[in-house]
Amino acid sequence: MGKSQETFNKKEKEKKKLKKRQDKEQKKEDRKATATKGQSLDEMLAYVDDEGNISSTPPDPTKKKRVVKQEDIQIGVSRQEAQDPADLIRKGTVTFFNTSKGYGFIKDHDSQESIFVHQNAVTDQIKENDKVSFEVEKGQKGLNAVNVKLIK
Repeated sequence: MGKSQETFNKKEKEKKKLKKRQDKEQKKEDRKATATKGQSLDEMLAYVDDEGNISSTPPDPTKKKRVVKQEDIQIGVSRQEAQDPADLIRKGTVTFFNTSKGYGFIKDHDSQESIFVHQNAVTDQIKENDKVSFEVEKGQKGLNAVNVKLIK
């Protein structure tokens, strides 16, 4: 009598494959049973009531509470009021300035943030620890100081 060619390990692998195949078939049957394809449009619609809750029934048009005017709807960012030019001028202290490279940083007295300054934006000669007044504009990498003047 010859020994069987199937070892215990091979039998276990075959059992796992069969179990996996059966699980896959079961999942396929479950998906078919709970499929949402073929539903009518009315069955797929959801409605939002006055309190913002989602419901399956459409709202009653006779119980409409408020009327929204088209002018009252704001899309995007609201417009900002024009700022006073005096508010745009800030004061700060030069924390670092390299004259050979032509740039430095100013520490704003109000916000305590460090703002980049280039020598082309400086009207007077400045050096470290000088008190200056300046305006801020948005640059590529952050805030830049412009119109930098010494405070005497």
